[in-house]
Amino acid sequence: MRYRYLGDTGLSVSELCFGAMTFGGGASFLGAADRNWSEFGTVQDGNVEQMMSQALDAGINFFDTADVYKNGMGEEFFGRTLAKVRDRVIIGTKGRWRITDDPNDIGATRHHLYAAVEDSLRRLNTDYIDLYHIHGFDPRTSLDETLRVLDDLIRSGKVRYIGVSNFAGWQLMKALAVSDRRNLSRFVCYQGYYNIAARDLEREIVPLAVDQNVGITAWSPLAGGFLTGKYRRGEGRPEGSRLSQRTPAESAPLTDEDQAYDIVDTMAQVAEERGATVAQVAINWVLAKPGITSAVIGATKPHQLADNLQAMEWTLNEDELARLDKVSETAAPYPYWHIGTVGADRKLPGDVYPA
Repeated sequence: MRYRYLGDTGLSVSELCFGAMTFGGGASFLGAADRNWSEFGTVQDGNVEQMMSQALDAGINFFDTADVYKNGMGEEFFGRTLAKVRDRVIIGTKGRWRITDDPNDIGATRHHLYAAVEDSLRRLNTDYIDLYHIHGFDPRTSLDETLRVLDDLIRSGKVRYIGVSNFAGWQLMKALAVSDRRNLSRFVCYQGYYNIAARDLEREIVPLAVDQNVGITAWSPLAGGFLTGKYRRGEGRPEGSRLSQRTPAESAPLTDEDQAYDIVDTMAQVAEERGATVAQVAINWVLAKPGITSAVIGATKPHQLADNLQAMEWTLNEDELARLDKVSETAAPYPYWHIGTVGADRKLPGDVYPA
């Protein structure tokens, strides 16, 4: 396993972060509102324990979950399987969304976050959370209030670091500015959707994160399974696959589906030349990009996790990266095409900005 520092924290985390979105069965907790994320796959107890052992044996020390994953079941599995190694692992969880019918069980308010953190601590069977994310922007609550609450939680010892997930660039930058102005703890991590078939994060978030020393963890590096190589143009979605069971709205979005098939074809060529799999190519591409700390992987079966772990045994070379970048590039919208044009004469090798 390889490790990287998370932002400017000095905290070493594994390049692969094992996520618990699929952990647990399909039944929701009594009284749970909205969704329980079962459409992204379900894993029963025996496989969870086997895969957690696989992950730990491979050197993964970074684990990701959220209170809404199966309405707390993801956290409970971590609480059971990581108890004996608690002092050697980094556990990240998230709060923001509703999991009960309580009208105040939602948002990034003081009321909700205090309760959500206490509930997560109980389910995780621990007295502290290493990395607590706000799972999405809350337009009804001021960032001043949210950041003050998070700072209080850090000072109390219940949370050690804070991050965000799925924020827009301006929302993250505003939050960092509020923290600096109020002398509050800063967000050290951004978790966002990023893969070779959906490179939107490169426009705003990646340059921002690099500039502000915020680590990036990429969720869905395999685009919900599309980038494993089992989906090919004109063949439809294999029966029983995760994507075959989802509506288009539930599927991981791709920048352009026709282009995505071209990307898979090129990845398959690289995989064949390497004696690897398409999924391993997809993971290594994400880890080769600027600003990325870790790729958040999930699995429903032990053999899938074993394949993902093998991505750590090799890296893409410059020629392979160039081929993959070319087939996956998209036209930049305004103002990014303008920034890239007029700023080209000031750009140095390795710069992530201008875009």
